[in-house]
Amino acid sequence: MTLAIVFPGQGSQAAGMQAALAEEYPEVRDTYQQASDQLGFDLWELVQEGPADGVNETVVTQPAMLTAGVAAWRAWRKAGGGAPAYMAGHSLGEYTALTCSGALSFADAVRLVARRAELMQAAVPAGQGAMAAILGLDDDVVASVCRSAAEGQVVSAVNFNSPGQVVIAGERAAVERASEHAKAVGAKRAMLLSVSVPAHCDLMRPAAAEFRATLAETVFGVPTIPVVNNVDVEVYDSIERIRDGLERQLYSPVRWTATIHYLVEHGASRILEAGPGKVLTGLARRIDRSTPALCLDTPAALREALAQLEEQQ
Repeated sequence: MTLAIVFPGQGSQAAGMQAALAEEYPEVRDTYQQASDQLGFDLWELVQEGPADGVNETVVTQPAMLTAGVAAWRAWRKAGGGAPAYMAGHSLGEYTALTCSGALSFADAVRLVARRAELMQAAVPAGQGAMAAILGLDDDVVASVCRSAAEGQVVSAVNFNSPGQVVIAGERAAVERASEHAKAVGAKRAMLLSVSVPAHCDLMRPAAAEFRATLAETVFGVPTIPVVNNVDVEVYDSIERIRDGLERQLYSPVRWTATIHYLVEHGASRILEAGPGKVLTGLARRIDRSTPALCLDTPAALREALAQLEEQQ
């Protein structure tokens, strides 16, 4: 059996996440404490106690989701789970994959994503940007809708999550126009997302330009487990390509459907989602129904994944 592990990004966070996992695996709380030491505030307390609005702020969500993914990975390994043949992460989750694959130290990764979040938040004043999920349209139709709705503003397809599920981002008015256009041409739903920045669109280019210096100062290694990159859907074999991909990721679409296809085409026979929630598990099942996908969000789910893998040995 060939295993792939994927890590979620923003959108999977929730107040109280990983509480059950932490009760059984001390590694979870230890991981949050290590992150807190870098951030200067108690991340575990904030994640557990809320408020939800605080957890959903980009500057909190990004380090929280990185920490949650690393914590789930450490719990998996502690429980006897094996190393995968490949890793990948959705948007912010790519940093988690790079950390768990050995390309980044956890401390450096926490500082890196905290800076990423700060720059993204500063790039677009609150309320001026937006993201929306478009359900039930082909990718090319969503792209066409964005072009017709732009009217000189920024709006584009930024997350190709699964067939029939595409997220768009840009200036709020343009995103709202594109959402209405999408419904007019047959979208099942077009709904604004509760996010504080319009990620992966051209509005993030100024953030990417500033982020380049932070990436250059951060120590990277070549991953010991291949990591499939969001932007090009490739495995990078050099540190410079990793840095370049992370910079471009800020203003480029997340090609998640293509990423799951890559994993399956390269032999993945089971996909595990390491982190809170089941978002990527659901997407993987919609993208390729022939490849089982499981989550590691609770002790029971982790045990179920281990049992299924043991059965397949």
